[in-house]
Amino acid sequence: MSASQDPSHHRPWRRIDRRPSRKIRVGSVEVGGDAPITVQSMTNTLTADAMATIAQVQALEAAGADIVRVSCPDEESTAAFPEIVRAAKVPLVADIHFHYRRAIEAAKAGAACLRINPGNIGSSARVREVVQAARDHGCSMRIGVNAGSLERELLERYGEPCPEAMVESALSHARILQDLDFHEFKISVKASDVFMTVAAYQQLADAIDCPLHLGITEAGAQRTGTVKSAIGMGSLLWAGIGDTIRVSLAADPVEEIKVGFDILKSLGLRHRGVNIIACPSCARQGFNVIETVTALEQRLAHISTPLSLSIIGCVVNGPGEALMTDLGFTGGGKGSGMIYVAGRPDHKLDNGGMVDHIVELVEARAAAIRAADAAADAAE
Repeated sequence: MSASQDPSHHRPWRRIDRRPSRKIRVGSVEVGGDAPITVQSMTNTLTADAMATIAQVQALEAAGADIVRVSCPDEESTAAFPEIVRAAKVPLVADIHFHYRRAIEAAKAGAACLRINPGNIGSSARVREVVQAARDHGCSMRIGVNAGSLERELLERYGEPCPEAMVESALSHARILQDLDFHEFKISVKASDVFMTVAAYQQLADAIDCPLHLGITEAGAQRTGTVKSAIGMGSLLWAGIGDTIRVSLAADPVEEIKVGFDILKSLGLRHRGVNIIACPSCARQGFNVIETVTALEQRLAHISTPLSLSIIGCVVNGPGEALMTDLGFTGGGKGSGMIYVAGRPDHKLDNGGMVDHIVELVEARAAAIRAADAAADAAE
């Protein structure tokens, strides 16, 4: 990793100290402890339509999803689940509400994790059956508390949804699993209100050592939901809280993965794909910055190798930004600009062919990084 990709390189003020938590597994993916913060999303197809659901899972995988959640509300869904699991390359979480048999069926069908609230599925005997199925089939669990579906007793006692009620609900569900000596679980305490969500996670982080799944639930459409998620989850991640995240958008689920990685990338917690640093443009620009950046985002979306690219319209900030990126282009005069490589001026480039040329440079740089990483792995 180059200095431009490592935000803590000589910059201790950018270091985030993550909250210590125990580590669990969601299939092949580690969550918590020193494992990378994972990014996940959820399918919105009818699960019983296996082919449609598989297509969406594969689209999420291509976007970089580490984990994908699939709702299993009925027998038709759990019947289709084995086919979906076989086609998936990432672990699948089965989303279960109320009916304990769906949880048992999903565990047998290959779910890597069950999203379930143990207190909502009936008698202690039913809970034991679900826990045994999870144990038998190597499933972890997520206890998912939402402000909009708190237990009636808690609402009566607290008067309304609040952080304290959410944390009490989460801990009561956790005790059910702990009493059965089951500890492979993570917890989420989500609300659509940013303040309530952040306060609940802060309290929960101090109360239990399990991994925490972050999210602002029902955050809204793509633009507003992205802003709310970035504020809420960004605040928690900056404080070191959070082990896996899901951005909830009323949009294509692939956008959730993109936003999730952008949030982590902005905090230096995960590095995936090309990080484009671009100016907002002004009268000084030597080329159309906005059109260029839009085209580059589209042309470079297939690259997962982490590297940085600065696209700056003029020489006021361009050379300085290029010092901190792997590749850069700074606009100049007379229809041309300067290409920077590893922070140094390398060659001039006419504006007319800049997008194609920059794409070629980025692809070559990404290939070189991959080759170097492969050589290092082979040498170990």
